Amino acid sequence: MKVSISEVKASELQTCLDVIHQSFRTVADQFGLTKENCPKHTSFIPLCFLETQENWGWKMYALYAGKKIIGYMSLSKESDDVYELHNLAVLPEYRHNGFGKLLLDHAKNVVKASGGNVIKIGIIEESTVLKNWYISNGFVHTGTKKFDHLPFTSGYLEWRKEL
Repeated sequence: MKVSISEVKASELQTCLDVIHQSFRTVADQFGLTKENCPKHTSFIPLCFLETQENWGWKMYALYAGKKIIGYMSLSKESDDVYELHNLAVLPEYRHNGFGKLLLDHAKNVVKASGGNVIKIGIIEESTVLKNWYISNGFVHTGTKKFDHLPFTSGYLEWRKEL
């Protein structure tokens, strides 16, 4: 299977949203998240969110297996050398094959090539498997925050380019 990563075209946003929804639905199920108790969770976002992010200039990337989009991630520039990673997703049936790491390594390369030194990410703190995966890929846990409107704790991690 030929795998590649390319910038997302506007015509692919709906397909990318479908990948995001399917990928994050497993998280929503694991933590009991619904449209009622967590309406802004990634598994429920509308297409206009991706369209807005595209208009803001976020860098959006799709992971292809052949011609099929099986993964997605985006990066937003937060300051001169800091980027935030958003919605890294791999379809459930393609997980545990190194595709998430391919997307993450691509994000690191894009940030370095753009003059960035830091990637920040927010996750569900209670998702220890995901947190440990990011840590095993060079991220450092930087803190947590509990928001009244979320039924989980937000955890924060960051990766720094070796200087």
